[in-house]
Amino acid sequence: MDESTNIRAETKAIDRLVHAFIGYGTGGNSPAALAQAFIDWSSHLAMVPGKQMELGKNIARNATRYGVYAARTLAKQDAELPVPPLPQDYRFKAESWGRFPFNLMHQAFLTQEQWWHYATTGIPGVSKRNEEMVTFGARQVLDLFSPSNFPWTNPEVIEKTVESGGRNFIEGFKNWAGDVQRKINKEPPLGTEKYKVGVNLAVTPGKVIYRNKLIELIQYEPTTDKVQKEPILIVPAWIMKYYILDLSPHNSMVKYLVDQGHTVFMISWLNPSSADRNLSMDDYRKQGVMAAIDTIAKIIPNTPIHSAGYCLGGTILSIAAAAMARENDERLASVTLFAAQTDFSEAGELMLFINESQLTFLEDQMWEQGYLESEKMAGAFTMLRSKDLLWSRIIHEYMMGEKPGMNDLMSWNADTTRMPYRMHSLYLRSLFLNNDLAEGRFEVEGGPIFLRDIRVPMFAVGASKDHVAPWKSVFKIRRLTSSPEITFLLTSGGHNAGIISEPNHPRRSYQVNVRKHGDKYVSPDSWLSTAPKKEGSWWPEWHEWLVSHSTGETTPPAMGAPAKGIAPICDAPGTYILQK
Repeated sequence: MDESTNIRAETKAIDRLVHAFIGYGTGGNSPAALAQAFIDWSSHLAMVPGKQMELGKNIARNATRYGVYAARTLAKQDAELPVPPLPQDYRFKAESWGRFPFNLMHQAFLTQEQWWHYATTGIPGVSKRNEEMVTFGARQVLDLFSPSNFPWTNPEVIEKTVESGGRNFIEGFKNWAGDVQRKINKEPPLGTEKYKVGVNLAVTPGKVIYRNKLIELIQYEPTTDKVQKEPILIVPAWIMKYYILDLSPHNSMVKYLVDQGHTVFMISWLNPSSADRNLSMDDYRKQGVMAAIDTIAKIIPNTPIHSAGYCLGGTILSIAAAAMARENDERLASVTLFAAQTDFSEAGELMLFINESQLTFLEDQMWEQGYLESEKMAGAFTMLRSKDLLWSRIIHEYMMGEKPGMNDLMSWNADTTRMPYRMHSLYLRSLFLNNDLAEGRFEVEGGPIFLRDIRVPMFAVGASKDHVAPWKSVFKIRRLTSSPEITFLLTSGGHNAGIISEPNHPRRSYQVNVRKHGDKYVSPDSWLSTAPKKEGSWWPEWHEWLVSHSTGETTPPAMGAPAKGIAPICDAPGTYILQK
């Protein structure tokens, strides 16, 4: 290595350290990206006097409407709200917000919020991404000053204070101090001690029958005399621990499938450390999905496999399925995707954190540690839903002194994972930023793969309130493959709660229909208005679909295949799931 190469390496290391240091202070956000978005918006706004006139008229109109509302309120007359809260905005739903003076406070705030939305959108010349960043930033700043966030302007907090004689603030301080202490000690949230993996979580009986440096493969014990001939392989996301699909016995998808007569295999991913910084996307395909398929094929030979992938697990499964199709590997009977994206051109507000500048900062932070910390991911998701995940918590736990009970899903959510530097960098750049998979540029083993090569039946699930994988983004799989049949199902709920939707779960519903080969394209909105709606859990719908795409029943297979070197290693849930 010559001297100039050494100098470049040293200066690049300096740049990375500086970016990493800045990133710690900005939550991983690039100041350059934020400044660029603001300059793009403000400079174009300065050059559109017509839009400025509209904004002025908007101010005058809103001020008049607000003045009329205030006058009628003071005169104790019925008055229509100038700006009704949006259906998803629960900050001002309580009846007490309709009383003076809190009604005037929250209407003044919502009027301002509406104006700023109008001021940050529809500016000619501003790029879509920069517009979204400015709108998002303005919303975050405004949310900070919502009257619901201050005890002296929040009637619910005032009522609680009067009712408890101020004890709510004492309890709130205890809650805050306890959270800070647990954060310093790197302890999980209060209440998670009631939930233990292998004790009352992830307790469906099974065996780890294969292990490599990246995965443990679990085979679950049958509970029926007969099972469907085709087994199921579930590929969870490595951003989460697999047992979200095997929570408590009453809401375990794994247990449900086993009890319905399916042979189920589950991948449990390694929780990477700095030593795993060079694990690549292809490692996750080969040592994850393909290693599992190879193992199952030895246990149950000459039988195709029903594959299912959740979130990022669905994305890597799609990549593996396309690569298998290219090589004429026919070991898959079907592909099911749970809240999994394959086209990232409209991946929701998470795209606000994905551009060249942002990725450079994020990569340099990961380069220093060798992985992405779970706190960084959690922080991004919290920002996307700050009203629900941040401010609502501050109000209820720290001002009103309430402490919500912990449940199994919340406990799972606190059991976080990391992502290795090399894999996550490629994932964000190739898939999120460049959309290589959907556009046929993603390469596997030296050649591009194409989703249209997938020609097995597919079942795709989207969730109506999903902020991580918006359902309209998941819906795009319908036009990307040559599958003879794609069933698309839209369930109520979010990215996690919509998928964990066991039978007898209250207030669950879904819509579903099938696109046959040769059917004309239907837009998401048209699909939404025409697809039949059904009440209850979507799990039985998927079970019936799996049965209809299977070839009958047989006796349950043996646990592993000791004669082929695949002997049970340990009981489920295995050891990788316990890594911190």
